[in-house]
Amino acid sequence: MRAAVYRRPGRAAEVLEVVEIEVPEPGPGQVRVRIATSGVNPTDWKTRAGFAGRTPDWFQVPHHDGAGVVDAVGDGVTGLQAGQRVWLYLAAFHNRYGTAAEFAVVPAERAVPLPDGASDDLGACLGVPALTAAHCLGGNPAALAGRTVLVAGGAGAVGHFAIELAKHAGARVVATVSSDEKRALAEKAGADFVVRYTDADAARRIRDFAGPVDRIVEVALGANLELDMAVLGAPGAIAVYAAEGELSLPVGEFMKANTTLEFVLLYGVSPERLAAAIQWTSDALAHGALSALPVLPHGLDEVVRAHEVAEQAPTGKVVLRVGAH
Repeated sequence: MRAAVYRRPGRAAEVLEVVEIEVPEPGPGQVRVRIATSGVNPTDWKTRAGFAGRTPDWFQVPHHDGAGVVDAVGDGVTGLQAGQRVWLYLAAFHNRYGTAAEFAVVPAERAVPLPDGASDDLGACLGVPALTAAHCLGGNPAALAGRTVLVAGGAGAVGHFAIELAKHAGARVVATVSSDEKRALAEKAGADFVVRYTDADAARRIRDFAGPVDRIVEVALGANLELDMAVLGAPGAIAVYAAEGELSLPVGEFMKANTTLEFVLLYGVSPERLAAAIQWTSDALAHGALSALPVLPHGLDEVVRAHEVAEQAPTGKVVLRVGAH
């Protein structure tokens, strides 16, 4: 099969190549998926670049997320069968075969049925962003009904799905963005109120519209801390899913408000909470409540360029179209 691989961390142009490798066989508890589309997340290019501090012991096919069709199942697999459309998450986590290839072999629990009405592009966009969003929202849609959620970075991959999942759960959603283009995307996703986080009166406008916020899905706690403190209710919760380095926190103020502060990295989420995020995402998907950000498509042979584009944090989602689309 044709696959993008790297054998050492480094710049995309220096370490990524498309080669022919053997089609892997699924072992017990695994499925093999013929890949249609492969999403490129920040965690994918950062791992390839060496930020994770890991070197592949042989080769690594990158990318956690994707969509395709189950091609073969290993012993002991139930609930999935050949010919079934699926979306994949964390495919490359402790696994050589990510989704930037014609086939991937993954643990069966990382392949989730993809409804007929959902496109392969949408399937490739789900994975890490959607599950991170669901977890940051608390993992329980019933608990969000009637609540107010602030989504920082509402036009980003996680922010986009946080808006859609929260609206599906019956929450009122406020989003912050940095431009008019991103405002339009957040509004299209369903945000009830969108404001530029750089506006001097952003906090006042949010409070005037929504009153105190119950939960914040935060991409940049350091940059947004003052705004978050000004709009968060007591008690309230902030879930942070991106790292910024060192940060000083007003612990006393958080204590007075009984604020819950959670730092989220999907790799370390418990199986129970991950299952809850998958269920919520699947339910929303089945109801047609989820959509893809504008897709920036590339072919498998363009994987180097795809990584270079993803590194620039574009508006939209970089997707490799590997197989039939």
